[in-house]
Amino acid sequence: MSIGERITALTDRLTDLDDKWRDAFHAVPRHLFIPDKAWCHPDDGPGFLIDRTADPEMWLDVAYSNASIVTQIDDGATDLERGQGDYTSSTSAPGVVAAELKLLDPYDGDEVLEIGTGTGWTAGLLASRLGDESVTSMEIDQVLLATATEHLQQAGLSPRLVLGDGAEGWREGAPYDRVHVTCGVREVPYAWVEQTRPGGAIVVPWMPRWAGGHLVKLIAVGDGTAVGGFHSGVDFMLLRSQRWSRPRLEEVYRKSTTYLDPRRVVRSSYGAEVAIAGMLPEVCGTHETQDGGEFHLSLWSDDSDAQVHYAPDYKGVAILQRGPRGLWDELEAAYLQWVSWGSPHRDRFGMTVTPEGQHIWLDSPDRSLSVPMNFGE
Repeated sequence: MSIGERITALTDRLTDLDDKWRDAFHAVPRHLFIPDKAWCHPDDGPGFLIDRTADPEMWLDVAYSNASIVTQIDDGATDLERGQGDYTSSTSAPGVVAAELKLLDPYDGDEVLEIGTGTGWTAGLLASRLGDESVTSMEIDQVLLATATEHLQQAGLSPRLVLGDGAEGWREGAPYDRVHVTCGVREVPYAWVEQTRPGGAIVVPWMPRWAGGHLVKLIAVGDGTAVGGFHSGVDFMLLRSQRWSRPRLEEVYRKSTTYLDPRRVVRSSYGAEVAIAGMLPEVCGTHETQDGGEFHLSLWSDDSDAQVHYAPDYKGVAILQRGPRGLWDELEAAYLQWVSWGSPHRDRFGMTVTPEGQHIWLDSPDRSLSVPMNFGE
């Protein structure tokens, strides 16, 4: 199968692509941006090494599959062949790229600031669609930027590439019509709002501490704020300046029980995920199903943690909490608050970013989750 046939087969599966983006996918072949050795990270199975020298056909098959391909681990400190460690750069799955580009929806002539050059593939897609002179892409890692430059040159493209912290944006080229973010953020940097022209858009993978991530499209209002809504679920590597680590606590746990099944909390819907993340922005959680139908939920913040264990043979759920906060108590209250609102879906929530920070709201920007809400007014 030729490269062109592989690209056609891939784009035929991506419903978010219009004809112009399809043309860009053909003009900027994905395999030019993938190293000879990389780690495939599919959604439906374990990861595996791809090696162009050892198996060139399999390498090409993966390059034109709808899978993300990890190209750096532990900021380059760990060999890709191991496949273990923190993934710190990748070529995103084409389906995710297509969804984000559809939301970006640039007009001909728009100027775009991209945060996170990575391998250079999405910068190349933007440059092919809009022209080299219309695209500025920022990368904080000098090695990644040098490699992306080589990839783009092979594709015959030369958008402006900038070495720097993407959280600060690039004021020299502002204002921009679109800001395209290829890394996850917990807090949207206000510099991006400042550097977007009124009516311009910021498309960003929001990766809160609680549960999964969500694509958000924000529109700059022109008064120093940006407002927008939530779209599809995503999983992106974090902006380097917003990484975090789990604290170590030495205090003794406080014991209690609850009748709320923790499985309901973590499996309800994307709407519950957004609501909880909006009300409890500092709370993280992981969970696992164990043998015999048991279920364990771990929660933590900067100064507290909690362990929640469900066992089918007991009506009560065991709770252990320590630190100044009762994280399970807070999570239980936030979840039941969401239920009391009628269990609204994700598309009823939105985000506003101001100079003071960001907040999540339900149905209207004046109904922030961070303040009491009265729907009777």
